Amino acid sequence: MKRIWLAVLLAVFLIVGCVVAPGPRGSGVVLVPPLPTIVVLEEEPYYYHSGYHYHYQNNVWFYSNSRSGPWRELTRDRWPKEVKFKGKERGRDDDRGRGDERGRGEKRGHDERDRY
Repeated sequence: MKRIWLAVLLAVFLIVGCVVAPGPRGSGVVLVPPLPTIVVLEEEPYYYHSGYHYHYQNNVWFYSNSRSGPWRELTRDRWPKEVKFKGKERGRDDDRGRGDERGRGEKRGHDERDRY
């Protein structure tokens, strides 16, 4: 008799342990294909690949089913190894050559009398 109760109890725990309750709509796991090793972006930081739209912003990749969103952060293992920009060099200031003297000359907050 004890064996039957133990078997029934074990069966109940196994059945209950295997039940998965569905989450809210849209919370399912999505397997997004990895981006190619090198991604070349146009002037806008959007890229389309394998049915997904990708957006590159502040050195982070996002993905969506449509370009209008909603956007989710792409896991790092899906990022490309290199990002290139067509038509202009990213990361360089557009105001180069305009006499930006940052970091040169006297320190901020110090004036002539602090030197002696």
